[in-house]
Amino acid sequence: MAESRCVRYLRDYVSIPSVNPMGREDIDPEIAGEQRYAEHMRHELRRIGLDAELIEGDGRPTVLAEARTRGTAETLLIESHLDTVPVDGMEIDPFDPRIEAGRLYGRGACDTKAGMACAFEALERVLARGSLRRNVILAGAADEEFGSLGVRALIEQLGGRPPDWAIATEPTRMQIVTGHKGIVLAYLEASGVAGHSSDPARGRNAIVAAARAILALDQLSRDLRAKTDPALGHATLSIGIVRGGSAPNIIPHAAEIVLDRRVLPGESADLVRAEIEACLAEQNLDDVRIRRCSLEKDPLVTPDHHASVVACRAALAGAGYPALTTTAAFGTDAGVLAAAGIPSVVLGPGSIEQAHTAREWVDLAEVEAMVGVFERIFEGAGA
Repeated sequence: MAESRCVRYLRDYVSIPSVNPMGREDIDPEIAGEQRYAEHMRHELRRIGLDAELIEGDGRPTVLAEARTRGTAETLLIESHLDTVPVDGMEIDPFDPRIEAGRLYGRGACDTKAGMACAFEALERVLARGSLRRNVILAGAADEEFGSLGVRALIEQLGGRPPDWAIATEPTRMQIVTGHKGIVLAYLEASGVAGHSSDPARGRNAIVAAARAILALDQLSRDLRAKTDPALGHATLSIGIVRGGSAPNIIPHAAEIVLDRRVLPGESADLVRAEIEACLAEQNLDDVRIRRCSLEKDPLVTPDHHASVVACRAALAGAGYPALTTTAAFGTDAGVLAAAGIPSVVLGPGSIEQAHTAREWVDLAEVEAMVGVFERIFEGAGA
């Protein structure tokens, strides 16, 4: 069977490396960054007649184009991030997309190059038919997987002409995600006194201080189960990075802990900072301090009666698919958009269970189906 245009687009996107460095210095520059993918999308958007541009957020490019219809139609933003997570430990060639048993494999296939391929193909079809009934801003954002630099630059660029609502094209199995937790990252430093390992008593081991802090934070993570939201469940804390030491025969003078705190609606970075400081103080961990604590992604709460949900439901139903709403455990740029006053939902092909995996893949039947759903949204479903 002939390969569809959308699948060809997805192949092209996966073959273009766009790995987020995520603060690491060991990522090969040949695969790091969104520049190549952003330039490719700018070319493709211009090919279908749109005035596409690149905008910069701390040197990271986000691509942006707008298709307008007549009259006073509402404006929809489709945001699909350009970056992928790194490729460490992958069991397949990450940038040589292959199809097997109805699945396309490769880094970013699921998260979220399939979403971009679907939205682009749908927009191309609708523009060719002249059936656009909503203004559509299509954006490929940088840095979603780490600091959301791209979506923040996008919000600033839109300025006084924000869209009425937005869809972030994360993998949701074609279900409408109306709520998710936010993400706070906290960076902790443990300090000590360097010395020779032959006489440990003459130094003060920062790794030992960090280890004590980790045990205290692990208890805090269990205590957080008491903080719950009826739709989103309980708040969580996970320690993701521990660094320290330079040689086995040197007592380390410094160590670092990085933790991920999933926050519920109403929780803030200041609250998380106070929570961690209280935890450290309770255990008399004076050698450990918080270097930075910041909200990376806001929680998302969009009511079922909002126009974004109504439109997505109508489009799914019109295409013959269940119009289901749900919540997600993962965070997205939709939360950042909503916090900036742009009501948002999350909707796309593929499952989060395949995202970031050693054999990342996306179901091509869902990819093909999602093109039709986006077409209906662009053509005014639910308006």
